[in-house]
Amino acid sequence: MGMSMPMPKGSSELEQAAEQEAAGECSWRRDFPIFNQPYRDGIPLTYLDSAATTQKPQVVIDALSDFYSHTYATVHRGAYELSSQVTDRFDQVRAKLAQFLGAPDERAIVFTRNATEAINLVAYAWGLDNLSPGDNVVLTIMEHHSNIIPWQLMAHYRGIELRYVEIDQQGELKLDQLAELIDEHTRLVGVTHVSNVLGTVNPLPEIGRLVRECSDALILFDGAQAAPHLPVNLTELEFDFYVLSAHKMLGPTGIGALISRSELLEKMQPFNGGGSMIERVELDTATWAELPYKFEAGTPHIAGVIGWGAALDYLTQVGMERVLDHELALTDYALARLSQVPGIRIFGQGQKMRLGVISFELAGIHPHDIATILDHHGVCIRAGHHCAQLLMKFLGVPATSRASFYLYNGRDDVDRLVNALMEAVEIFR
Repeated sequence: MGMSMPMPKGSSELEQAAEQEAAGECSWRRDFPIFNQPYRDGIPLTYLDSAATTQKPQVVIDALSDFYSHTYATVHRGAYELSSQVTDRFDQVRAKLAQFLGAPDERAIVFTRNATEAINLVAYAWGLDNLSPGDNVVLTIMEHHSNIIPWQLMAHYRGIELRYVEIDQQGELKLDQLAELIDEHTRLVGVTHVSNVLGTVNPLPEIGRLVRECSDALILFDGAQAAPHLPVNLTELEFDFYVLSAHKMLGPTGIGALISRSELLEKMQPFNGGGSMIERVELDTATWAELPYKFEAGTPHIAGVIGWGAALDYLTQVGMERVLDHELALTDYALARLSQVPGIRIFGQGQKMRLGVISFELAGIHPHDIATILDHHGVCIRAGHHCAQLLMKFLGVPATSRASFYLYNGRDDVDRLVNALMEAVEIFR
């Protein structure tokens, strides 16, 4: 049998962690082995690129090692005990994910490679059969390319129109414009839960009600930047599709999920064909397996699912309310400290609520130069258009620098970021 999983922290340890958080420290960092070693030239690692992907706690790494070392087998096929054990662990993660997100039906949770594939699944499995010339899909100017390109492809294949909701000076969606863009020909409205550039938290309950009142359009929410950072309860939302990726929430790469409604998925054709997704195959026809396996062709990313389960356990143990509180406090501190940097422009100032994503520019310094200088200080940030070129054009810049925080960051990381930016200003002065 495999080695036992690490036990959750006791109440005294959690109380100690809370005291350290109040003091501006980050007690969770010790759970991540990458931070227990020097980065370069003996300096510590300040990782501020969690909007791209998150670091992994030891419990996730151990879960992957344990699976490959002691319990490896395929799922849903073997008639032997080892396969049955792995199948149980695999299926338990689907239940954990349902509980974590408040998803009402496990059968409507489809494992995909990532949020991108989940959106493509919707575009092809639903869009090809339900979109026609004259129809329109409403998106927002702040969408990640993952929620734009699939619909551009549908515009090519099905002759539909794409419409985009803009943002105001505070970086928030113009909901009045959303209502104006929706009409009787709107078939789907796609909105990111949280902007990966501005950190804006979009008001999904309000958006869902608005769409339902205006049309019969389906609603797709991109939760890739939300599920890792704040409590999500899908039972409180009007939605048809919700997508997310494991690697942005402490889990492995190559695994994500589409969450929908069973009655909707039953009407959709499979996105991929092959093994595991069929019930019966004849020479010219086939019938499909029951949900969710109908959409999970081939051998799944078993290790990814099991690793994701360990990540969900870890986040559940920490508590998503605490994750959110930590991130909000750290973001407030970062905004205050960054305002002291000469020539800085922070995008999306003034939102009602923003998570730990701060995009900025320094006058006269290219974002790539900033990132290179910061890297010599052990500070890792993102530089570029962040797969959001439409938003970059709307903001009037080709690219930005982006610092993004997570539960393993503390005020010391912010201070190192600001100190390195000060040096960059001096270098280019």
